[in-house]
Amino acid sequence: MKGRERVMRVLRGEKPDRMPCFGAGSTVTYEQMEAVRAFWPEGHLHAEAMAKQALAAHTVLGFDAVRVPFCLTTEAEALGARITPGDTDEMRPLEFPPLYTIDDEPTFPIDFLDRGAIPEILKAVRILKQEAGEEAAIIGGIVAPLTVVLYLLYTKPMLKVVYRTPEKLLPFLDVAERAGTLLARALLDAGADIIACEDITATQFLAPARYAEHVLGFQKKQFAALSAPKVLQICGNLNPILEFIAQAKPHVLCVEPKTDIALARKVCGRDTLLMGGVEAMTTLFTGTVEDVRRESEESIARGIQILGPGCAVAPNTPTENLRALVEVARMH
Repeated sequence: MKGRERVMRVLRGEKPDRMPCFGAGSTVTYEQMEAVRAFWPEGHLHAEAMAKQALAAHTVLGFDAVRVPFCLTTEAEALGARITPGDTDEMRPLEFPPLYTIDDEPTFPIDFLDRGAIPEILKAVRILKQEAGEEAAIIGGIVAPLTVVLYLLYTKPMLKVVYRTPEKLLPFLDVAERAGTLLARALLDAGADIIACEDITATQFLAPARYAEHVLGFQKKQFAALSAPKVLQICGNLNPILEFIAQAKPHVLCVEPKTDIALARKVCGRDTLLMGGVEAMTTLFTGTVEDVRRESEESIARGIQILGPGCAVAPNTPTENLRALVEVARMH
């Protein structure tokens, strides 16, 4: 099978020829940039370079899906946060001071989809639709509401609010959910097959009860508004919040090995596919090919159904380690 058919069959609950392999987050590396002669910061800002870098996940690594964008600042920038262009070796960083203080009233711009990098991201999806065709599924990436809020307020102010007055987050979460949902719909209209929602905050900033009380409702609302297949990727150990994640009803949950994969299968049920299973920042980044193969096999034995990095890939990750994922997937 071609990559797109393989992925979409699994998402429909049908049997593919073998296990799919791809990343829910960014899989761009410096070696891939060299291979396709497309570099940062152009890959963050210009559709043609962005599409080349995304397509390398298939042409260089052999993954069954490709994804744009690569950083987590898209929604925040379109909401007004100041983002620097970045350099050849980095994601696009935010400028200080933050856009809002916690006592501000956030607003939603009527021209949201025309702001920041969004027009180029949508153009890149259309290019990928033409160039990838049936060879690879196309993933449109959005950022989970709580992570968008982090980029609007910054870490220290957000930590204070989380522990003292978490109710003050609600208007920010509302704007952030609207931003991600609108972007997701535009990505699907441009030709994306799948929406991947990344959250780097849920396991780091909130106790499980507060995640359930203040964040879960916005994640549920966002996913309910999108009919396409949805991947939820939350960094860290998900065991304490699995029961809440299940309520958001992602089609696919991306996990790292620190999450109990068997428990995730039990709590989330058979309707949620499990993907990932290999540590991005240790095994893939600093490990050997044999380390990657061993961890891949162990995760598959525990219940992973789509093999890939458990989180976004570090740009220095060796190509041979990423290709090792595909080698293992081909045997299952």
